[in-house]
Amino acid sequence: MQEKRKNIRYRAQARASIAGVFESGGLLKDISITGCCIECTMRVNIRPESQYTIQISPDQSSEIGDFDLLVEARWVRPRGDSCEMGFMIIESPKGKQFQRYVDYLAWRAE
Repeated sequence: MQEKRKNIRYRAQARASIAGVFESGGLLKDISITGCCIECTMRVNIRPESQYTIQISPDQSSEIGDFDLLVEARWVRPRGDSCEMGFMIIESPKGKQFQRYVDYLAWRAE
């Protein structure tokens, strides 16, 4: 199945957490300027169409600091004791770090 997206999703290896939902165990699987997907090693209570703040901790090789994304949950797929979640990005308070990270992933993908 081929995904039809406006913006390319880049594979990522960053840690992701949402305060009050999951503090650890989240992995940013992919990201673009409009959305992202997170896989979590536990079942979590994420409601579609609700807003959350995700803290992203990029891998050290990127030399980019942590940043937050304000997102809206679009879908959740439970898988046994884990789950995968898709989000639409609404805004990034540290927009330059977010853009640098997406640019870094695009460069790495070339």
